[in-house]
Amino acid sequence: MYGGDEVSAIVIDLGSHTCKAGYAGEDAPKAVFPSVVGAIDQMDVDESDDAEKNSGSGESKNNIRNVDGDKAKGKRKLYVGSQSLGYRRDFMEVVSPLKDGIVADWDIVDSIWDHAFSRECLLIDPKEHPMLLAEPSSNAQQQRERAAELMFEKYKAPALFLAKNAVLTSFASGRATSLVVDCGGGSTTVAPVHDGYVLQKAVATSPIGGEFLTDCLMKSLESKGIAMKPRYSFRRKEIRPGEFQTVDLDFPNTSESYKLYSQRVIASDIKECVCRAPDTPYDESAYSNIPTTSYELPDGQTIEIGADRFKIPDVLFNPSLAHSIPGMESFAEIAPSVRGLPQMVIDSINKCDVDIRRELFSSILLAGGTASMQQLKERLEKDLLEESPQAARVKCLDWRQYIGFSWFLPTDVVLQIRV
Repeated sequence: MYGGDEVSAIVIDLGSHTCKAGYAGEDAPKAVFPSVVGAIDQMDVDESDDAEKNSGSGESKNNIRNVDGDKAKGKRKLYVGSQSLGYRRDFMEVVSPLKDGIVADWDIVDSIWDHAFSRECLLIDPKEHPMLLAEPSSNAQQQRERAAELMFEKYKAPALFLAKNAVLTSFASGRATSLVVDCGGGSTTVAPVHDGYVLQKAVATSPIGGEFLTDCLMKSLESKGIAMKPRYSFRRKEIRPGEFQTVDLDFPNTSESYKLYSQRVIASDIKECVCRAPDTPYDESAYSNIPTTSYELPDGQTIEIGADRFKIPDVLFNPSLAHSIPGMESFAEIAPSVRGLPQMVIDSINKCDVDIRRELFSSILLAGGTASMQQLKERLEKDLLEESPQAARVKCLDWRQYIGFSWFLPTDVVLQIRV
């Protein structure tokens, strides 16, 4: 057992899109950065660094090597954190430590934790703090053991607790029983929690998450001739006061994965700024004359976005819409097995004991970044009211009330932890 008011427990939540780290009991995480990293084969590092000296970026070779989050792992050099990923490097690939939400590369996780503890983020000594690691509902025992081994043997943490994401979200809302709808970057998971435990047999998952919606938007805009130039691929030159010209830059050694990552950053911002869930199921003819919304791209180009503002979010509710988006044809292979969000909720609750279904319907907690989309809560509540039993009292709770999630848990609860 580990306790004491003078000690702050550290919470780390490694998601498919973002890693969050901070102190238990606070309103929000102290550090939020991408969960993907840049990776360069060690044989290419020196050549890449020399080339970047002349790339016109103004960042010296010495500064690059001293960026926190620069970690050499075996034959790779890893670059962790928003600052490191924001700097283009020759031959740098963007890789994720996760596959289907489960850790597949522990070297990358090690580097991510190093970065979280560094002066760029928390500036702590992990030996002095008990640790709480958030994990997906589907995490295997082997993964839990590996996380504990790394945390104890390398970081010398005095205590460790691994908790399911859904349970932490439920507790943060003050509930021991709820239905947690986690709309994350890589997937969407619906998990019923009863008396503080996830009911594994009733967990429902979908590959449609925030990144899938981002790709749908990006492909749709590309089909309309809108090119999203990555920020590294141009510079804006002032030709006269107040007037700028875009000058293209050529970096032939830029990897396709880094180019795609840079384009996704732009498309994700467009999605967050202009998209909203439609009040009713999307219909092409009904939205054909919808007013457009303007968005200025980093290169100064202003684009107009119309029906896509509503069509892309509705893919969460009706996955078959993705078929009509040019470039998303590969989704057709798995589409028949993918359910919309309301159906996932209904199916999950129906797999639970009949005695707790009423309580689950009235305690639907929305979590994850995609859940912040405008009108998503209202649309989900509306669809569920139409499909749920008449006796059910459907209530969806806004995720922003519980954005702190595991950080919002009372400190005295988190501190009483052990393996």
